[in-house]
Amino acid sequence: MTTTTLPAVGDAVPSLRVDSVEADKIRIMALVLQDPNPIHFDLAAVRAAGLGDREVNQGGVTMAFVMNMLAAWAGSRAAVRVVDCRFSANVFAGDAVDLGGTVTAVREVDGEHLVDCEVWADSGDGVRAIAGTATVAFPV
Repeated sequence: MTTTTLPAVGDAVPSLRVDSVEADKIRIMALVLQDPNPIHFDLAAVRAAGLGDREVNQGGVTMAFVMNMLAAWAGSRAAVRVVDCRFSANVFAGDAVDLGGTVTAVREVDGEHLVDCEVWADSGDGVRAIAGTATVAFPV
């Protein structure tokens, strides 16, 4: 566990920054996920869709950045119990992604503290790409 005290309502989730989403990793994830959407690997398709000239990161990968932030805070991936996100903007190859959150509730259930949070991922020039909620478990 990376934190020594239980979080409180209003506390910030320790932020995380992805300095640059790499085009090669977007293309690799398209292969791994068997995602046939060409906006992840074909720049002509990106341009034809009116999305510019850089590959579009998979929404699930951007959400995984949020999950990584939560796991680093709580000390393990197993501590991340629920993540519910709304995707509102694209993240493109070369974008930085800033991830953060705020504690909204702390409750004890079945011998563990569950910490509810608002979470987000802001892409590129500060556009909110993901907004949502999460629940993370901390030991009692």
